[in-house]
Amino acid sequence: MALANSWAPKLGLDLRGGTTITLTARNTTGAGAVDPASLDQARTIIQQRVDSIGVGESEVAVVGNNQITVSVPNVAPAQLQEMVGQTAQLKFRPVYAAQQAVPGASSGLPLPPPDPRPTTAGETRPTVDEVLAWQPSARDLADFEAYQCGQDFPDVDDQVLITCDRDQTMKFLLYPAVIDGDMLTDAAAGIPQGGVNWIVTLSLNSEGGAIFEKVTGALAQKESPQNTFAIVLDGDVITYPSVERAIPGGEAQISGSFTQESATDLANVLKYGSLPLAFDLSEVSNVSPTLGGEQLRGGIIAGLIGLALVLIYSVVYYRALSVVVIASLVLAAVLTYQVMVLLGEGMGFALNLPGIAGAIVAIGMTADSFIIYFERIRDEVREGRSLRTAIETGWLGSRRTILIADAVSLLSAVVLFALAIGSVKGFAFTLGLTTLIDIAIVFFFTKPLVTLLGRTKYFGEGRRFSGFEAEHMGVQRRSPIRRLRAGAPKEA
Repeated sequence: MALANSWAPKLGLDLRGGTTITLTARNTTGAGAVDPASLDQARTIIQQRVDSIGVGESEVAVVGNNQITVSVPNVAPAQLQEMVGQTAQLKFRPVYAAQQAVPGASSGLPLPPPDPRPTTAGETRPTVDEVLAWQPSARDLADFEAYQCGQDFPDVDDQVLITCDRDQTMKFLLYPAVIDGDMLTDAAAGIPQGGVNWIVTLSLNSEGGAIFEKVTGALAQKESPQNTFAIVLDGDVITYPSVERAIPGGEAQISGSFTQESATDLANVLKYGSLPLAFDLSEVSNVSPTLGGEQLRGGIIAGLIGLALVLIYSVVYYRALSVVVIASLVLAAVLTYQVMVLLGEGMGFALNLPGIAGAIVAIGMTADSFIIYFERIRDEVREGRSLRTAIETGWLGSRRTILIADAVSLLSAVVLFALAIGSVKGFAFTLGLTTLIDIAIVFFFTKPLVTLLGRTKYFGEGRRFSGFEAEHMGVQRRSPIRRLRAGAPKEA
């Protein structure tokens, strides 16, 4: 925790709040009802995008017939919008012209649309040769010169596109699209063997690979910027690498001044960018905690009450031996808290209210493990064994029961985590985590501590209020045995 400089767990939407984005789906043709199967596929892709950020307790759900809502804790609205708000289909377009954008020059007014060349039903898209032979019209060139970043321009596959990059620093005049995002099968960020700089690798299917080889071969013969390939998402250019030679096989690498973060971001956009539907970003909002600080305090108070009741019962029933229960519970609480903090830092785990409920259940589980062990010790003592022997034989008899009970809890947590949705996963995850911690504590702390206490005079001899008194263990103290020894014979 000190190395990570993280001292508190991340909180979920119901305890801290986060960002909610609403996306409204429409068919790419602009008409007809949205296909439920396509909407569900889009939800899966968006879930993958969100998971790639590394956050916990994200919720991506289909609402109604044409909407998807995305709720994520611990993520800034701008970051989530950048990742999830990119909802258009991914396209590869050769670059005809590129120019430095003029900062702050956007008027926000749309340009006149380009010369229409709509694709009617049944009409095929231009071939690769037709696209490569395309030349912009005088109007295209005039529109490009007048275009300012932020202005609207139609994004039609078989027509010219004038747009900017995501940073709004460069504007581009792009050829019609030659490769669709669904031809991209994989993308990943990494450092190649023997290399020192981050790169992004991408793979295309056979159809996309054949087109890619032909287009890159043609672009490699041209001068900059016409030797570059723009990858466009949601109408914005996300990258425009230059081409040096034809790239066969559908396998390519994008290199440059990447950091780990920028390379991973580009790989995620490429990998999860293609959606089967078009989406409009209907709403982006920060959500306040759905249960809020009052409910968080309520959950903590409930946990403290449960802990206090267990401790009171332990002191009353186990007397001085309750130190084992108290120490085990304190250690379990410390370990659980530390693991939650580290998981939040390393994996984005977010603690929600059901997760707190799972932690409260763990209080009973830790105490229950000791109860099973103690009752087994009582059984061994009643059978006539000494206390020290009963501590060891009782452990041999109880550990299997403890493991079976914890295995059932762990199995329940795994099944619940796999089948549950939403915040219920938080309960299942915390239940499984605390079960594993309970196993570690009872084996490596509780049992050794009982063994050490049994070797002391106070506990080993079963003195008053030790918890190991004979009456408390259910046996009667044996009366001292009086021995008759032969003495000297009396004189007559």
